[in-house]
Amino acid sequence: MAKTIAQINDRIKKGEAVVVTAEEIIDLVNKKGVKQTAKEVDVVTTATFGPMCSSGIYFNFGHSKPRIKAQKVWLNNVPAYAGLGAVDTYLGATELPENDPTNTIYPGEFKYGGGHIIEELVAGKDIRLKAISYRTDCYPRKELETWINIKDLNEVVLFNPRNCYQNYNVAVNLSDKVCYTYLGVLQPRLGNAIYCSAGQLSPLLNDPLYLTIGLGSRIFLGGGIGYVVWQGTQHNPDVVRGENKVPKRPAGTLAVIGDLKQMNSQWLRGVSMTGYGVTMAVGIGIPIPILNEEICQYTAVKDSQIYAPVIDYSRVYPEREPDVLAEVNYAQLKSGKIIIQDKEVPTGALSSYAKAREIANILKEWIQGGKFTLTEPVQLLPSVDSGITCQPLNERP
Repeated sequence: MAKTIAQINDRIKKGEAVVVTAEEIIDLVNKKGVKQTAKEVDVVTTATFGPMCSSGIYFNFGHSKPRIKAQKVWLNNVPAYAGLGAVDTYLGATELPENDPTNTIYPGEFKYGGGHIIEELVAGKDIRLKAISYRTDCYPRKELETWINIKDLNEVVLFNPRNCYQNYNVAVNLSDKVCYTYLGVLQPRLGNAIYCSAGQLSPLLNDPLYLTIGLGSRIFLGGGIGYVVWQGTQHNPDVVRGENKVPKRPAGTLAVIGDLKQMNSQWLRGVSMTGYGVTMAVGIGIPIPILNEEICQYTAVKDSQIYAPVIDYSRVYPEREPDVLAEVNYAQLKSGKIIIQDKEVPTGALSSYAKAREIANILKEWIQGGKFTLTEPVQLLPSVDSGITCQPLNERP
């Protein structure tokens, strides 16, 4: 018998909801079958923790005396975007400091940037704010330099245009030189392979057709509560999928938002990528209501049933060529080695499965304790029949 989110929330409030993680549901379905498990389980918690470059914060630092219309802004010498209201600013996680010698010597170490500032803000550290502008009658000040702290800001909001990728590439390097990429350092001649996904714990891999996750979905975000506000940039549901409907290529994405003041630096960490730049690791957990047997079946997906493409990042990826060397599943990736072109290649994960498991269990405890209820999406994400695809840039002279 089908359930509703309202019925599940009623069970949560009464302390009666049955909540399991996306790992635990696999064993339950194996033992009891989909039909019985769907009757017994109300919510499955999913999670991921890894670098998510399209992340950042917007904040309002309040009006100085005299007032200033901030035209250019820096936080600890890292540029932020000020083309908004007078004292509204957006800081991207991948922004780098200006004139930083550690970022100019190839293969730059990139020790510091936007993601690190966001982590420091959440941790309660003071951040140096510098702003300059032109003079107007209503905003006469031209320069401002001071210290800010998260507790002093009017609003500080984590707003990430693209998080929580539904599957992703496995990166390798076929060339004779080291490649420095956003997926890490790739050794020459298939020296290693790097992947970045929680696999069977990952939110959108447990809801492959976006039947429960959509606009307004309440989620665990950076240690606090956040929401899905739109499909993420590069959302691409129209890709090749297995018989289980799970995509075999990078597919869906999420745009998410939440109050940074509620969050924890344990789940928002600045990341330095040698030879590439900086980013931020983000912790996200999403509850999936078990409304029917179909949804239950999707949440029971195993690593061995999720396939990802192996891509050469020395030529194929940068040149935007379509070649896929192989498809491998996450059970193979997590075993520590895969076979590519008859060669045994060691694997490594850029994302943390242990952290994803921890988030899934925290969210499970929140729901069981009645601290977290589910929301009915205002609108589901565009799915395979929506006509939405990720378009490349076709340059015009």
